[in-house]
Amino acid sequence: MMYDNKFLPKLSHNLLEILEDNEFYDINIEVGNEPYVKIFRTHMVILNYRSFHLRRILSTSVNEKRDNGTLTH
Repeated sequence: MMYDNKFLPKLSHNLLEILEDNEFYDINIEVGNEPYVKIFRTHMVILNYRSFHLRRILSTSVNEKRDNGTLTH
C-alpha cells in the first residue's frame, strides 16, 4: 500500500489528539487510594493493542460489566 509523505505524520498527529481527548474515552483507570486517587481516561482499542496484560483483562471483563459501568476493579 502506498502512502504519500503526509499520511504518516498526519496519522501520528491524529493519534496524539485521540490520547488527549477527554470526550470519547471509554475506560477509566483509577490508581491509588482515597483521597489520593489519580484517574486516567483511556481508549480500550489502544490499551488492547499496546498491552497483552490489559488485553487479557479487558477481553475477559467486557461481558462482566457491572451496573455502574465498571469493567474490572
